[in-house]
Amino acid sequence: MQVEVRVKLKQQVLDPQGEAIRRVLAGLGYSEVEQVRVGKLMLLEVAGGDAKKVRTRVEEACREVLANTVIEEFEVRLP
Repeated sequence: MQVEVRVKLKQQVLDPQGEAIRRVLAGLGYSEVEQVRVGKLMLLEVAGGDAKKVRTRVEEACREVLANTVIEEFEVRLP
């Protein structure tokens, strides 16, 4: 089963990489872009047919290794 995991900085955490991208965009004439937040997209292929169990295992992996839950939040999407 393919699982999509999105990890991004929490809203209250400054995103220097996103701010640098926003500045470059503004310098290139894209001044209407007001904010950029940078995150990660991971596609996991997970064995198992029980969506609830797969979600639980992937969420455990996110909390343990895929996301730094002090400064990041994650979202798990299943088909």
